[in-house]
Amino acid sequence: MYLAGAALVAAGFADYPLIAYDLNRTGVTTGVEVAMFYSIAMGVSGAGSLLFGRLFDRLGFSVLIVLTAVSAAFAPLVFFGGFWAALMGAAVWGLGMGVHESIIPAAVSPMVHSHRRAAAFGLFTAGYGVAWFLGSAAIGALYERSHFPVC
Repeated sequence: MYLAGAALVAAGFADYPLIAYDLNRTGVTTGVEVAMFYSIAMGVSGAGSLLFGRLFDRLGFSVLIVLTAVSAAFAPLVFFGGFWAALMGAAVWGLGMGVHESIIPAAVSPMVHSHRRAAAFGLFTAGYGVAWFLGSAAIGALYERSHFPVC
């Protein structure tokens, strides 16, 4: 059940190349600013991974639920906001990446006996990755057909 929920989260999480394309295409940012946004996002991702990993160790799944909900806010900020909203959205996207890369997989450990963890991580990562790929393809197709004209 956890894999199914995590797969849905992964499927709905846009990749940064699409965000970068949109920010540049719509004129919200320049190419240099897109790179700066990504740097900020990666800084938030790293710092968030450390901080929220500690919170997950102390408080458990409630941290994961809250962070997943908060990280969903990146989409309207980066796709519908101006420069400052998009910058905040990139930071929130980075927070989401930190959650995706550290806490979501770490949550598998307490669910599985130690002698089955390697297989469980492999299965989880495969399912999560396939869901992210399929979601990214769907998001790209929807973006192409959206009300925003693609140049």
